[in-house]
Amino acid sequence: MYEEFFQLKERPFSKTPDPRFLYMSKAHEEALARLLYAVEEKEMILLTGEIGCGKTTLTRALMDELDDNHQVILILNPRLTANQFLRTIARRLEISTQYRYKDDLLEAIYEKVYNDYIKGITTVVIIDEAQLIPKKETFEEIRLLTNFQLDDTNLLSLILVAQPDILKRLRHRTYTALRQRIGLFYHLGPLSEEETREYILHRLKVSGRETPLFTDEAITLIYRYSGGIPRLINSVATSALLDAFSREEQIIDTDSIMDAVRELGLHGYSKN
Repeated sequence: MYEEFFQLKERPFSKTPDPRFLYMSKAHEEALARLLYAVEEKEMILLTGEIGCGKTTLTRALMDELDDNHQVILILNPRLTANQFLRTIARRLEISTQYRYKDDLLEAIYEKVYNDYIKGITTVVIIDEAQLIPKKETFEEIRLLTNFQLDDTNLLSLILVAQPDILKRLRHRTYTALRQRIGLFYHLGPLSEEETREYILHRLKVSGRETPLFTDEAITLIYRYSGGIPRLINSVATSALLDAFSREEQIIDTDSIMDAVRELGLHGYSKN
């Protein structure tokens, strides 16, 4: 729609989790390094972050880093009962789910994961939006997957990706056993103002734009109203591009940003 007008090959601020557009801030670099370590050591890790901070995009970047010796089970909708969770894992592993008893299904999953391990294949289970898991029983099945181990190594890696409120839930004594199985924790925070500037420039460059498109003052306003949350940055930037395009303005200034802010109903970032 506006790509040609702004000398862009594609839209720079799409909300899809495309790893090509992932800007590696120091926090994102550290988060990815810990995810890779968890896979290498077959550990369980909990990655938390506010809505829109880039957690899902990081998991896609992780998947791109893994070679054919890894099989990834990605669960995007974790609103599953314990039985549904196990059957989802089984289907992804191409195991028949026609087992009458849960213990038999769990044993079949273990056998498949073990046989894959013998072949040099590591199973990686990624559960996105883990804060939406409805009941303790489902968390218990997740914990039981960590029992898939030999004397000297675990057989699979478990990655939980969630909003920070999951930590309050896990602090409850009923989740003590699961919490103790989590070997790594990492919280992904928002970008700084300078990182916001670099984030915008990075996405524009990936989209084919080498020259500046936003004024410095415009970027400062984007940071002020987004709080450094990538999803909000994308929303403000996209609305501003559309506003400038409608007025046939080649550079995005503070007027376009403020129009976007009003359109989106933003009043300055607040954790609340």
